[in-house]
Amino acid sequence: MLRVVVESAKGLPKKKVGQPDPITTVVFKEEKKKTKWIDNELNPVWNEVLEFDLKGTGLDSSSYIDVIVKDYETIGKDKFIGSTKISLKDLAAGQTKSLPSRNIPLANESGQNIGATINLVIGYDPPANAAPNLNDPLAGDATVDAGGGGGGGEEGDETLPDGGQIGSSGVPSGQPVNLRQRFNRSQNRQRLVDKPQDFQIRVRIIEARQLSGNNIKPVVKVHVCGQTHRTRIKRGNNPFFDEIFFYNVHMLPSELFDKPISFRVYNSYSLRADSIMGEFKLDVGYVYDEPAHCVLRKWLLLNEADDSSSGAKGYLKVSLFVVGAGDEPPVEKRELNDDQDDIESNLLLPAGMTLRWATLSLKVFRAEDIPQMDDAFIQSMKEIFGGEENKKNLVDPFLEACFAGKKLCTQIIEKNANPEWNQVLNLQVKFPSMCERVKLTVFDWDRLTRNDAIGTTYLNLAKIASSGGEIEATTGQSEVGFLPAFGPCYVNLYGSPREFTGLPDPYEDLNYGNGEGVAYRGRILVELSTKLERNADKTVDSIHSDDILVVQKYQRRRKYSLCAVFYSASMIQEPGEPIQFEVSIGNYGNKLDTTCKPLASTTQYSRAVFDGNHYYYLPWVNTKPVVVVLSYWEDISHRLDSVNIILYITHRLESNLEAFKTAILAKVSENQLVEVWLKLLNQLIEDLESFPTPELESSSNLTSLDIQIKKLRDSALTSIKDGARRMREEAREIRDTLPDLETWVDKLKLLAEEPQNSMPDVIIWMIRGEKRVAYSRIPAHQLLYSTYSEQACGQHCGKIQTVFLKYPMDKNKGLKVPVQIRVNMWLGLSAHEKKFNSYSEGTFSVFAELYENQAQVFGKWGTTGLVGRHKFSDVTGKLKLKQEHFLPPRGWEWESDWFIDPEKALLTEADAGHTEFMDEVYQNESRFPGGEWKAASEPFTDVNGEKSRNPGEFDCPPGWMWEDKWTVDDNRAVDDQGWEYGITIPPEDKPLSWVSAEKVYHVHRRRRLVRARKRAALPPGAVVEVRDPEGWEFSSLIGWKFHKKERSSDTFRRRRWRRKMAPENRLGASAIFQLEGALGVDTEEKGSKDGATKLFGANTPTVSCSFDRSHMYHLRVYVYQAQNLASMDKDSFSDPYAHVSFLHLSKTTESLQATLNPTWDQTLIFSDVEIYGDPQSTAQRPPDVVLEFYDKDQVGKDELLGRSVCAPLVKLNPGMDQTPKLLWQPIIHKGQKAGEALVAAELILKVSIIHTLLSLAENLYMVPQGIRPVVQLTAVEILAWGLRNMKPYQLASVSSPSLVVECGGQRVESAIIKNMKKNPNFPSSVLFIKVLLPKEEMYTPPIVLKVIDHRPFGRKPVVGQCTITTLEQFRCDPYIVTAEGAILGLMLSSTVALMASPSKHLSINMEEKTPLLETQEKETVDWWSKFYASTGDQQKCGPYLKKGYDTLKLFDCELEDVPEFKGLTDFCSTFKLLRGKNESGDDDPSVVGELKGSFKVYPLSDDPGVVPPPRQFRELPESGPQECLVRIYVVRAIDLQPKDNNGSCDPYIKMSLGRNTVDDRDHYLPNTTSPLFGRMFEMTCFLPQDKDLKISVYDYDLLTRDEKVGETVIDLENRFLSRYNSYCGLPQTYCISGINKWRDQLKPSEILNNLARLKGLSKPRTEDNGTSLTFNGKQYTLAEFEDNKEIHEHLGPALERLSLHVLRKQGLVPEHVETRTLYSSFQPNISQGKLQMWVDIFPKSIGLPGPPFDITPRKPKKYFLRAVVWNTTDVTLDETSITGERMSDIYVKGWMPGMEEDKQKTDVHYRSLDGDGNFNWRFVFGFEYLPAEQLCLVSKKEHFWSLDKTEFRIPPKLIIQIWDNDKFSLDDYLGTLELDLRNLVGPAKTPEKCTLKMMDDLEIGAPHKMEQAKSLFAQQSVRGWWPCSIEQDGKKVLGGKVEMTLEIIGEADADAKPAGKGRDDPNMNPHLDPPKRPDTSFFWFTNPCKTMKFIVWKRFRCLFIGLIILTIVVLFLAILLYSLPNYISMKIVKPLQ
Repeated sequence: MLRVVVESAKGLPKKKVGQPDPITTVVFKEEKKKTKWIDNELNPVWNEVLEFDLKGTGLDSSSYIDVIVKDYETIGKDKFIGSTKISLKDLAAGQTKSLPSRNIPLANESGQNIGATINLVIGYDPPANAAPNLNDPLAGDATVDAGGGGGGGEEGDETLPDGGQIGSSGVPSGQPVNLRQRFNRSQNRQRLVDKPQDFQIRVRIIEARQLSGNNIKPVVKVHVCGQTHRTRIKRGNNPFFDEIFFYNVHMLPSELFDKPISFRVYNSYSLRADSIMGEFKLDVGYVYDEPAHCVLRKWLLLNEADDSSSGAKGYLKVSLFVVGAGDEPPVEKRELNDDQDDIESNLLLPAGMTLRWATLSLKVFRAEDIPQMDDAFIQSMKEIFGGEENKKNLVDPFLEACFAGKKLCTQIIEKNANPEWNQVLNLQVKFPSMCERVKLTVFDWDRLTRNDAIGTTYLNLAKIASSGGEIEATTGQSEVGFLPAFGPCYVNLYGSPREFTGLPDPYEDLNYGNGEGVAYRGRILVELSTKLERNADKTVDSIHSDDILVVQKYQRRRKYSLCAVFYSASMIQEPGEPIQFEVSIGNYGNKLDTTCKPLASTTQYSRAVFDGNHYYYLPWVNTKPVVVVLSYWEDISHRLDSVNIILYITHRLESNLEAFKTAILAKVSENQLVEVWLKLLNQLIEDLESFPTPELESSSNLTSLDIQIKKLRDSALTSIKDGARRMREEAREIRDTLPDLETWVDKLKLLAEEPQNSMPDVIIWMIRGEKRVAYSRIPAHQLLYSTYSEQACGQHCGKIQTVFLKYPMDKNKGLKVPVQIRVNMWLGLSAHEKKFNSYSEGTFSVFAELYENQAQVFGKWGTTGLVGRHKFSDVTGKLKLKQEHFLPPRGWEWESDWFIDPEKALLTEADAGHTEFMDEVYQNESRFPGGEWKAASEPFTDVNGEKSRNPGEFDCPPGWMWEDKWTVDDNRAVDDQGWEYGITIPPEDKPLSWVSAEKVYHVHRRRRLVRARKRAALPPGAVVEVRDPEGWEFSSLIGWKFHKKERSSDTFRRRRWRRKMAPENRLGASAIFQLEGALGVDTEEKGSKDGATKLFGANTPTVSCSFDRSHMYHLRVYVYQAQNLASMDKDSFSDPYAHVSFLHLSKTTESLQATLNPTWDQTLIFSDVEIYGDPQSTAQRPPDVVLEFYDKDQVGKDELLGRSVCAPLVKLNPGMDQTPKLLWQPIIHKGQKAGEALVAAELILKVSIIHTLLSLAENLYMVPQGIRPVVQLTAVEILAWGLRNMKPYQLASVSSPSLVVECGGQRVESAIIKNMKKNPNFPSSVLFIKVLLPKEEMYTPPIVLKVIDHRPFGRKPVVGQCTITTLEQFRCDPYIVTAEGAILGLMLSSTVALMASPSKHLSINMEEKTPLLETQEKETVDWWSKFYASTGDQQKCGPYLKKGYDTLKLFDCELEDVPEFKGLTDFCSTFKLLRGKNESGDDDPSVVGELKGSFKVYPLSDDPGVVPPPRQFRELPESGPQECLVRIYVVRAIDLQPKDNNGSCDPYIKMSLGRNTVDDRDHYLPNTTSPLFGRMFEMTCFLPQDKDLKISVYDYDLLTRDEKVGETVIDLENRFLSRYNSYCGLPQTYCISGINKWRDQLKPSEILNNLARLKGLSKPRTEDNGTSLTFNGKQYTLAEFEDNKEIHEHLGPALERLSLHVLRKQGLVPEHVETRTLYSSFQPNISQGKLQMWVDIFPKSIGLPGPPFDITPRKPKKYFLRAVVWNTTDVTLDETSITGERMSDIYVKGWMPGMEEDKQKTDVHYRSLDGDGNFNWRFVFGFEYLPAEQLCLVSKKEHFWSLDKTEFRIPPKLIIQIWDNDKFSLDDYLGTLELDLRNLVGPAKTPEKCTLKMMDDLEIGAPHKMEQAKSLFAQQSVRGWWPCSIEQDGKKVLGGKVEMTLEIIGEADADAKPAGKGRDDPNMNPHLDPPKRPDTSFFWFTNPCKTMKFIVWKRFRCLFIGLIILTIVVLFLAILLYSLPNYISMKIVKPLQ
């Protein structure tokens, strides 16, 4: 997949008129993709992803893309603007997955630059098969990944440089997860047992970027498995969260992996419902399938909740982990440039982004065979009133389809078992979906109660779609990917048995698809197609009639014939009622279903016979029952033929692979191994070439899916074939090919899955009496005959197979086997039934049968006393039959007349199969209360009170002889005469309970008389068979139990009549397929409703197959040994024995006492085994030998330990020289592996004498030579060091134990530890045994360790045991003296060496340098600098590395898990001691203590004259107690499991060592899950008593009890004894001052001397004043170690430095910090977080150690950020004044994220008319800063009710916002600016140069622009202009510009240069004058005069002047008018003249 992200272009040229509407086209290999166009834009931003499917071929180095930008025209052709060509050479080489192409110039047609540029990112996912590029140095040596798991890698994801990795989008590109990924998935997941288990899902939310919206307060909510957590609320568009959430679940892996993880980002400001800003979903399984089960620091692209194609709504950075039991979560490494990391290359696109909405159209046509679901009550009411009887249709079905949480239902069709819905359901989903299957459930609608499920089936999208990426070789095929398609095809439903009862169905769960369905429940005809669009049609619609016609041809049926011959039924547990078997396919053959014709689908009833040992079997002898079932199905042979052919190839490959694995295990020679391997590959290649899957051309029922699957299979098979050829030629190391071969097997199995399998499974039911007991489902394709080829026939077609039946919904998972049957089944089209003749053996005969019944009345036999019975009936006696009304079926005729033929199989006497038998009879007496005892009315009865014979009437049967006389059985709860007493309470006629003491009120008593008899040899000529001459069989009651001889108590008799039929014109066995329908038609009874329809099944003909000759075989089962059995007894052991069953015979081995690793070494001989059938077919498919292992219990029932199956080797002539090979067979118990058994068996055809065996005792034989393993005399040396942590046994502590070691039948016991408390080590440590052990490691018996406690009164209970299965790791060559060997592990170097002579160098001189230097150095360099320097955190370690100081080693695991230190068990290992079943009875044995010890195993010569080799364990250290000083340094914890509701934790440390505990509760760290402890604890202890140091992390709670987060335990004794010097790690340099001062007790030279002595080397020699040294024959000089090193003032003398350098070469433990995983008992195997720490142990006997390190955490520094806001300009004018001018009342607000409460505002610049504002205002923000980490430390209470302040580490940022002040409404927001003080965007010097482009650097994905950015902490002060932006219509636009001075100042400088906030005092540094604002800036409300001057006068002065003039004029006129008359009159009158 090639992805081109078209981001943006800049500087496109203008058109003559207006601006262009740019659109981009990308062309790759003639495929064009376009973006959308953008109106009127010279700098367009598209941000669109264009995808090119590479169709499985990779890029080559010449690949390129063309990018063309055009001007979009609505009408006519788009006009060319510019284009460019980009080479994909880098992507093709595989060096990178994405190629950011920035500012690429565009050229015009003539190739000249047009001045415009374009930005793209190109991402590339190589296809799975991409061959390595030969020019590419990376891929040159990579193997071509032929099988998905190349190169033997664990996952198959990491093998190739460009191999099967999931693309950069994270979600598998293309359509549903393709085969290969499914495969890696399934491989990844199949290691998990599918049972509910603990998982922990961790979600870390790191930060978000580019969230849309203005002035938002984002919060993230994460929802997983029904639990939701939310982050804290932040501000701004790029919030930093860094919070981790834990979700603990206990569920099935398969369920968990389908659960989604949903991330939603909300804006917590808005109270409206639409506050969700974006979301992302992925499923848990996706994370689990990633390498290491985690997704680390990936960006999620958020989009709208409903519409995934809406484009980005922002990005969220997360880490996800899924931790299963025993998994180690990986440690996150934070890269240095993580802040500006490239989002594109780290992006997980949501599933909907790669494709879009899709509609799955599911056409539901019809269903058939739906069983009755409703009660027949209403129906029977109708019948009474003359309605029609119709039981069949009592069901109202409808279908519900579910997918990805959406459900749709069809209409309900009432009262119809074969409904036709003809509807289409349109499921709208995002595709490819994370959900894998469509669930189809048919329900029965109920008016009142809830709907009942009838059956459920699934359409698995992974099987009906493919993305085509998995085809490895470039086959030149056209595209093999396809969208989900299915059918039209029937899908079968399975569930609970069909028989309807009104009672609740116990198996109802099966109908919902939980568990394996036990019966067929109908089928539905559906078709699925997919359209890639969001259909606006109706969700449920009816299907067009044309489509209904089309689907008719898919319903064409063909007739199929199924025949099953039952050869044997054995291993029946309890006899009980007679047994029959029923075989059905679909509804055909179901004898209790009335909808089909009756068929001969059941065997005759038979009674089980005891096999003489343990089980019962059915005595069919030479007459085997046969069932015949005819059925009608669609012909889908073209599908099933392919399946069978692929399975045939797979089975051959599997058996060869098994042989290959065995050869590897048995360590055969290389040549033999190559031979086995070549045979495997050659056969695989040959099979793949010679058995192609059938062509589809002429097939019927063809669907589009068939064609697609055929393509897919063909190309996948070809790729396997090519891979095998390549492997044959190129493989170097044969063993490494094993993973690839196993991958191919799994792949073939996947290919063999056929989704469109409409043939129902064949179901065999065992019916006991009338009740269904057990079943087995056999897929039809395994039995199907095919004319295509022999390989296309099913694997069991016409062959005998062994089937273990199962109980329905068996809770015990196969603990008990109901029955094991051997059956030969053949299924084929009736057209081919002649072919059956060649498969059948024996002669088939068909009989009609009926029973004649009589009763005895008054001593006469007749039909009068048959109450409710018929004169002639079927075997059950319920159905009336008549001889004359039997008619043979069509095509058949009677061959002879009716004759009497008694049924042998039903007349089994109780003693059948027994060698000894006890006849019993009860003598009964009764009386009135207080009266005399007299004989009862029935004097003799059986145990149930049924009438029986007088003891005198019992005859001794022929072949038996009496052992004894009749005696009274008094070994029961009876009195001394054997009587027991009871009271009869009417209506009962016998007491219900019995007591042994007589009371007056007792009215009834009885006693048991018994007489034993046993089998005897028959006298010659005696006839065994004694039966009634007329063929009658007798019974005392009408029931099942009949016997052959008449007894006085019998009242009922019957005999069987049979009549043989023959086919009219057919020959051969296939004639039996003509038997369709019932036989007799009862003409007289036609009128009544009860007729042949009710119990029609009873008078079907019986078919049997008789064999005229059988073959005698001789079977030998070699049971050698078993290992790792489960312990079933309280004493930690079992007493195992094995039951071996073969056909109808079983034998038992002897039982062994108290062992879990029994060696029986026994041969069980079955001397005469009669097997019917051809010896050749027996040889091909011999019956299985079943071994069942039991634990013998003295009291109670023996418990099953497990079952194993072994196929015998068949020898048809004893001359065969092949001998069976003992092999380990798994023992399975309840579906889990519970041990292994080493067994073999051979079945020999008896033709001549067989050689005898070596006998152990009477009837006990050993395994003969040649089969038993070859043994050799071997020495086992045992170092028994001591016992630890022994738990009490039976409430008493273990005080004086000893150790018993058993191996290969030898036993040795150690000395007794006198007092466990004082010294838990054994007094003498070395034990020695000589034992005969097999040479082959495969057969080696285990070493069993038992700890015995010596208690008072001679009791010696076993208090713990341990089994060591493999001795391989302990084998050694006794003549090589190694460090581990002769003087092993005396790394008590310090202790032993110096206890005698304390050293002179004890005083450590500390005053060598002036302390002044150190105090200065402390400022810049501390222990944390060393720690961070070692972790590679350059920013945090300061100048540490430059000074040349040493670093330490950080182990990301426990020190014990570091491979080179071998678990620190080099001196002695720790073995866990277990005890058997716990009281609660759960299966996990409990650990009850530990044994410290070791073993050495080496061969000895058989010749006693040879001197034995030297002993291995010598010169052991002192085993007495040692007093030690222990220093525990706890550095920090990572990802602790939160214990508080707010998702965090208040951790503190608690530790215990022996009796000492340290509780650090006062120093708890509030609200954090990754606390920095930095604590050192010093404790003293005695080793070995106090060896376990337990370090726990607790969560502090004020009110409730503190909860434990988790703990880790360190075995200090191992560290102390280990020869790796693990008691104190070696630093890199020897310093005598400074922070790395030497802390060990011994100097390096002393340690080196000790090491030399321990290794048996000469003392190291020094020369040249200690600058040169010889050790172990090598010369070292100081110069070679310190040449390029900085020599600093803290180093010690040269000799010590050199000794230390030499020591560091010896593989000892370096100075380190280890990472220990915390566990809790609440989730035992799941990490609860990690602790980084280390431990030093110093024995006090040597003296004082050096000073400890100071690891106290760093303290933050106080800084002040002073931001002076001078001016603003170009601010958006938001208001219109009264006078109509645009203006804004501007003010500026600022804060630092995390310190929002310290928000500061300037004063308001009122009435800015041009967007300019003058402020001269200072913001002062104080903050705590960690310079080393470049983060602010914010401590604040999260809520007002919080007790503690929470510490947050937040990047230092400044947010500035411009607002418009409104007095009476909310202020308006005008723009924002976010500045990161570590990467400050340089300001513009003038406002003109200040544009939004300056801020683009902060946008993601442009790391190379970061050079301009500088840290304000380095610059100290900066002044200039910055732009503020606001979002409009989804785009950022300029909201204004701010001129600021930013200055960062430390606390000391702040006091020296004070400055106040705003313009307050002290107003200095710099002094701020009041702003010179224009006169027009004022607030109208408070300045009326200015308002008059500037608002009123300025705007309305003309009006005012006009008004004044007008007023003057008006006044003038008014005065004129007023004074004119007076004036005129005066003028006229002139009074003054």
